[in-house]
Amino acid sequence: MTKRGRCLCGETRWEFEGAESWGCYCHCDDCRRNCAAPVVAWLGVPLRNFRWTAATPRSFASSKGVQRHFCATCGSPMGFEADHYEGGMHLYAASLEDPSDFAPTFHVNYQSKLPWLDLRDDLPKYESTLLHAPEDLADYKTG
Repeated sequence: MTKRGRCLCGETRWEFEGAESWGCYCHCDDCRRNCAAPVVAWLGVPLRNFRWTAATPRSFASSKGVQRHFCATCGSPMGFEADHYEGGMHLYAASLEDPSDFAPTFHVNYQSKLPWLDLRDDLPKYESTLLHAPEDLADYKTG
């Protein structure tokens, strides 16, 4: 199965083969500020199954070992790679061609959730990142 995504203007596109490794909500300040959103929905895929299929995005080193990818034309955030998640590509779920075909299964950085954001789901809520997640998320760490 191939899934595809794109930016707002359509210049930057991506696709991956196979299943997602994981899907989550992130509440960290960096993700929120990068998207100007109260929470960000992510899906993780193995980098070996991923490719850019149109204009290659620009990248911004938001911190040491972290690259945030975005469309050079419209500025849409497209993906995230980090040295500490070697072998994985994190993609913004809202950039999917059909974002309704996405279902997050947990929250990360939940301690940073904005107090006015009212979420009423029964998904597991982790206080830290995937990198520091408990063993039940060990497979998610690298995609």
